[in-house]
Amino acid sequence: MSAWFQRLYAPAFFFGFILAALYAVEGLGLRPHWALPPLLALSLAVSFASERALPYRREWNRGPGERGRDAIHFVVNEGLNLAGLALLPLAAAWRPWPALWPQSWPLALQLAVAIVLADLGLTLAHYASHRWPLLWRFHAVHHSVTRMYGFNGLMKHPLHQAIEAAAGVGPLIALGLPLEATCVLAFAIAIQLQLQHSNVDMRIGPLRHVFAWAPVHRLHHLRYGRAGDVNFALFFSVWDRLLGTAAQAPGYRVGSQDLGIGSHPDYPRDYAGQLLEPFRTRPAQAEPALPPALRAALAQD
Repeated sequence: MSAWFQRLYAPAFFFGFILAALYAVEGLGLRPHWALPPLLALSLAVSFASERALPYRREWNRGPGERGRDAIHFVVNEGLNLAGLALLPLAAAWRPWPALWPQSWPLALQLAVAIVLADLGLTLAHYASHRWPLLWRFHAVHHSVTRMYGFNGLMKHPLHQAIEAAAGVGPLIALGLPLEATCVLAFAIAIQLQLQHSNVDMRIGPLRHVFAWAPVHRLHHLRYGRAGDVNFALFFSVWDRLLGTAAQAPGYRVGSQDLGIGSHPDYPRDYAGQLLEPFRTRPAQAEPALPPALRAALAQD
């Protein structure tokens, strides 16, 4: 039974919740502001329960004080998302050109195209955040985690979230992406972030070459300097193959000792400290060496 759960969890979670969102908004005609928050809450409940039922790392289900901090990140960031969505009608009214987006398409088709295009923008913004020191200051908040579970996929500095949204969703809004499609896109991004950081011991097999789910994304959080500059994509692994940043480590199980920021191991753990840290200057420490077992696993890719 557990083997089936491991194989089916990621695709069932991803497609199940996104199809449920599409059905609620288009099939039932519910307003996305009312239909999607309960679905997001249900996804978090399923994520928490699944991580306890079949964890990748049992110790990652515990983190004294971290769940409260991550809850603040979630409330702030999702609140800002809702505020941005509420302003979309104003953005549409102020757009000085006619909508170029195919608004007459079925919502599911609009969402599929929007996910692909947004993923490209988000991936490039993510890549730039590891190359440009000013962006890294804000992105580092997300990389400070020393355990991975679905909820901390939504843990970001609000300014960096705004930058990513501008790069990934902003161009689509400028093209005329309608409110319903934008809301479901934001929901799909939240679902994918949970899957990327999930502590479920999922086995995705060949799907690792298509979807950037947790077995792929965990390598992005390595604390060994440039070793973690891989697997930048949010949804689809193809962008990393095009960027030359795709990586796999078959047989290696990432642990807490592999996560965090190697040059900044004392990164603040509290919300206020993480909010202010990008504006502070601290000397960097020497980065830890790549463990031989991990080096060998990466070399097998």
